[in-house]
Amino acid sequence: MNCTDFLSQLTDYFDGQISPELLEEVRAHLAGCSHCEVVLNTTRRTIEVYRDNEIYDISDELQEKLHSAIMARCLEKKRA
Repeated sequence: MNCTDFLSQLTDYFDGQISPELLEEVRAHLAGCSHCEVVLNTTRRTIEVYRDNEIYDISDELQEKLHSAIMARCLEKKRA
């Protein structure tokens, strides 16, 4: 599993909709990728903070920009 695969599974991971086999792949990736671990922990904390508050929809454009920024940062760190 790489960072792109991890990010594509993040929603299902938090929703508990991930197979046991895929869960093991996610855990193995997180054990070796501190950047995705930060993404996971930040996302988890964000969900906790906003769980009882109003949820805001963000545009597809903003979602894509956020995803691209995260992926660029992950790739940059892996190359370093």
